[in-house]
Amino acid sequence: MRVLFVHQNFPGQYRHIAPALAARPGAEVVALGINPAPALPGVRHLRYAVAGRSTPGIHPPAASFETATLRGEAAARAALALKAEGFCPDVICGHSGWGETLFLKDVWPRARLLTFAEFFYSATGADTGFDPEFPGAEGDAFRTRARNAAQLLAFEASDRLVSPTAWQASRIPAAFRDRLTVIHDGIDTDLLRPDPRARITLGRDRLSLGVGDEVVTFVNRNLEPYRGYHSFMRALPEILRRRPKARAVIVGGSDTSYGAKPPAGRTWRDIFLDEVRADLDLSRVHFVGNIPYRDYVDLLRVSMVHVYLTYPFVLSWSMLEAMALGACIVGSATPPVEEVIRHRRNGLLVDFFSRRAIAEAVVSVLADPAAVAPLRAAARETALSYDLGRVCLPAHLRLIEAVAAGGGA
Repeated sequence: MRVLFVHQNFPGQYRHIAPALAARPGAEVVALGINPAPALPGVRHLRYAVAGRSTPGIHPPAASFETATLRGEAAARAALALKAEGFCPDVICGHSGWGETLFLKDVWPRARLLTFAEFFYSATGADTGFDPEFPGAEGDAFRTRARNAAQLLAFEASDRLVSPTAWQASRIPAAFRDRLTVIHDGIDTDLLRPDPRARITLGRDRLSLGVGDEVVTFVNRNLEPYRGYHSFMRALPEILRRRPKARAVIVGGSDTSYGAKPPAGRTWRDIFLDEVRADLDLSRVHFVGNIPYRDYVDLLRVSMVHVYLTYPFVLSWSMLEAMALGACIVGSATPPVEEVIRHRRNGLLVDFFSRRAIAEAVVSVLADPAAVAPLRAAARETALSYDLGRVCLPAHLRLIEAVAAGGGA
């Protein structure tokens, strides 16, 4: 079987799938992307450049579609070069979000296209308009609808679609759901397991913390409103006031991954820290930035309570990883989280916007960690259903095989 993976930031969601396919006898696996990528065994990675830029001053609702077609054309030209070499894939696996798959069926009409459908945007019922603190600009609903144009074309060309969660799949238009399968990317629950001996050392003052210490963790790729950073920071003074031995360890950068950028010259991290700075014991608040994965795993192992908040948007791997590591989750009662967390069964759910509810839930765990031991164990059991090696990767490989064979069930 010959398989082509297309993802501007390859490997992305294909980190485990591509080398697993490449390890099969006779398989040929090629990947196209824009950015540099780590070497994966058996995978030939080719980079392509996007020619040109979006037209300055283009009508705003049309901007995202023009950008997508530029990427799609660039990917198609790279595909034509591969075709000239004699490479003809049986299956193309690509992410629909950036336009890269738009023209690939025009290059290889007989290839089967399996599209990763991560998120379909909507002006209602999801992230747009969710947070009244950030109401958005006039015309946002128009831009949101137009933003889906390239995805709709990608879906129409696809033989099958795959989404990582049922809620994300539910956002896909009904016309395409009969070709949609739900398979999560998967987490390594053999690596991500509790360890009562785990310890972390915070570099600022060489403070050593272990299992049993009152450690509250909060993890984002970047600290921003989409992932509830503002709600967490507003709850933090009350948490630390009521639990004088508690410490908050906050992981994440200061850029913007999703949503609006902060005012010029500021970061969301500092804006919301400054808002509560006067009420915080800063000696017990540890901003550690982006840390090595091994340190991140040990941090979650010693976490007494892990706070995960998100707009109705893509579910982060970090919540499932924290569950696999046996953390007690305090999560937002938003659809992506509610799909996984059942209140008082495998975690605690709180109002995304309520600093009081967040603080109350965190304090209750810190005050009586033994009482939530069943929640931790249940969280670990839930995470096992997302296991990479035993559940998700085999399911992905079966789907690719079925698509290659002309099916896809």
